[in-house]
Amino acid sequence: MKTKDVPEQASFGEYNNSAGGWGSVKALTSILLQERVVGAGTRVLLKQNKPDGFACVSCSWAKPADPHMFEFCENGAKATAWEITDKRATPDFFAAHTVTEMESWNDLELESSGRVTEPLKYDAASDRYLPVSWRAAFDDIGAQLKAMEPKKVVFYASGRASLETSYMYQLMARMYGSNNLPDSSNMCHESTSVALPKTIGVPVGTISLEDFEKTDCILFFGHNTGTNAPRMLHPLEAVRKRGVPVITFNPLRERGLESFVNPQSPLEMLTPTRTAISSQYLQIKIGGDTAAVMGMAKHIIALDDAAVAAGRARIVDHAFIEEHTAGFDEFAQAARHADWDEIERHAGVTRAELEQAADTYVAAGAAMLMYGMGITQHREAVRTIHMLTNLLLLRGNIGKPGAGICPIRGHSNVQGQRTVGITENPALVPNDKLRALYHFEPPMEKGLNTVETCEEVQRGGISAFFMLGGNFVRAIPDHGRVEPAWRDIPLTVQVVTHLNRSCVIHGKTSYLLPCLGRIEVDRQSSGEQAVAVEDSTGCMHGSRGMAKPASDHLLSEPAIVAEVAKRILPFNPRVDWDSWVADYARIRDAIEATYPDIFRDFNGRMWKPGGFARPLAARERSWKTPNGKANFIAPQGFDPDPDLPADAPGVLRLMTVRGDSQFNTTVYSLDDRFRGVWGTRRVLLMNRRDMLEHGLDAGSFVTAETVSQDGVQRRVPRLRVEPFDIPRGCVMGYFPELNALIPLAHHALESKVPAAKSIPVRLIVEVAEVAA
Repeated sequence: MKTKDVPEQASFGEYNNSAGGWGSVKALTSILLQERVVGAGTRVLLKQNKPDGFACVSCSWAKPADPHMFEFCENGAKATAWEITDKRATPDFFAAHTVTEMESWNDLELESSGRVTEPLKYDAASDRYLPVSWRAAFDDIGAQLKAMEPKKVVFYASGRASLETSYMYQLMARMYGSNNLPDSSNMCHESTSVALPKTIGVPVGTISLEDFEKTDCILFFGHNTGTNAPRMLHPLEAVRKRGVPVITFNPLRERGLESFVNPQSPLEMLTPTRTAISSQYLQIKIGGDTAAVMGMAKHIIALDDAAVAAGRARIVDHAFIEEHTAGFDEFAQAARHADWDEIERHAGVTRAELEQAADTYVAAGAAMLMYGMGITQHREAVRTIHMLTNLLLLRGNIGKPGAGICPIRGHSNVQGQRTVGITENPALVPNDKLRALYHFEPPMEKGLNTVETCEEVQRGGISAFFMLGGNFVRAIPDHGRVEPAWRDIPLTVQVVTHLNRSCVIHGKTSYLLPCLGRIEVDRQSSGEQAVAVEDSTGCMHGSRGMAKPASDHLLSEPAIVAEVAKRILPFNPRVDWDSWVADYARIRDAIEATYPDIFRDFNGRMWKPGGFARPLAARERSWKTPNGKANFIAPQGFDPDPDLPADAPGVLRLMTVRGDSQFNTTVYSLDDRFRGVWGTRRVLLMNRRDMLEHGLDAGSFVTAETVSQDGVQRRVPRLRVEPFDIPRGCVMGYFPELNALIPLAHHALESKVPAAKSIPVRLIVEVAEVAA
């Protein structure tokens, strides 16, 4: 075991440097050395996010038509090095380690074993994964799936899969008879997909990269840009240099939203020059966003009322509201009646701060609003997103240059896979098109999402779980209850690049099917292939592999899906799986035939610099809502959790976050330099006054226990407490280590996204021990 996550050996301190700068350069050098790809990695990185290169396998931020020389961020470089690593998990590796042994390793140790090189099957007698031929694996998987009830089989997809693979995967599942297609969206931005169609009639954001050049104000909510989308810091830097205000709402003061040193600028690298990103930073309480936005809206409505009374120009965009919206009067009344004391109590910031933010917003001719999982992963996430759109609609900030809303997606194609049919909801799929194209009857009952899948696993109702990438077992909530039941699933199949927790927590029969990574050359019978992805701004991009495959035994994701499909589906002359695998352009033709409005001339446009944009009605002020209007929706209360008051005695609000050396469940190191945490992830960061009230010193150890109503004890022990700049009543820890504290029932209302950003916990002080 190479790495120890031992809290006693950890160190803590303040990191005083900006995001970017020499810290990023050092981190890049470190990861290339760690993965033993200094030469190869340097060459490959020059093609990352370029119009003729490959799309980053982590961040889904927009790819510019005119890229920088180095169009990658620190975390994107880490993801690239991780994929093209020189390390290999060969059959000899698996012969040397039992699965029981590997279960005791942490996430970093598991994935540090390197790329899986051959297909493997779990052998219970030896407690090891043993090599198996591709044919034998596909034949057995196919035979088992054919004997199962399709409604009890789940087909999960991570956001890594390309548009081509995702389309094939959902078609296979539906032709098989299953709508059980949970995906990464269920764990992060499903709240967006539920909320935005009700307010503006589209399930995705409305801004483009060009809007950064025309905006007069940017509002940020619940997103750590410096870690989760650092390439966005370049347009933000340009925005700030022309004097545009950026107002940030976040419980933590994240370095990437405070200041930035551009690593590609010699002046900034060689002088103390840095760009201040946020012009105003409001450290709201966890879950205080609805109240904070209502405070801004209340002030804006008051200003507008005063303007009307005095006969002056309106503050709200009255013409836009009259022509394009519904529900304004009801929302305005709710804002007038909102109580400032209640707003301040829930938001955790003052009336003066919110009025200042509102005045800045009102002074802007065009404003953009951006948000991340700090919004979507709450019990009242849908309500909060409605409030964000309310704020934009007040000033007509949808459907004009420099304005709009932008949910910042995480995974590289999580938005795109939903676009081509990865969803458990048949209402979001063009089933008539599928029926006409392929002459089969698609299943029309709703399938299982992530939370529902976990519930069904606990009930013993899942016969097979097929995992197209990702690390589902580690990413889900309620580990302590779901993991034991997971082992009773008759069949689990995982398409992987690296070993991870989902490989060692497996079903009775388990297969690991190693695939090509996106960065690797994909050579099929017609030649080298390319794939496509969709970014956070709704633009489609081509991506071609640049690196030598990690093993001669790897298959591409489309090839794996096709081989399974041929074994579980009856022959259909309208679906030539082998032809699709031979030439991915034929898959894109099928996508275009299914979604002609979005993918017109798909093959012809996929290499357009900057990508080609999907049509979005809201960008044109056309509202695809039932009433044909953009809708104001007034909130019912401000509390972040309707089941537990925010000020319940002894209860803290826990938010789980990712570190700067992490992508989703993949951990590149145990350090989080921006937060001054070194050598551990078993830590809770607390407000100093809260520590005093709980009788805790820096370095004290506690057990975190969930406060819930179901009678189930959920605890994570041996967490080291350290002081941090976080609002009172709030505490921060790491994902996925603290997922065991999230009850399955603790999810966003309507969207069922696990509420990982607002977990009610109590802390139990542990008796001090002398470290060995």
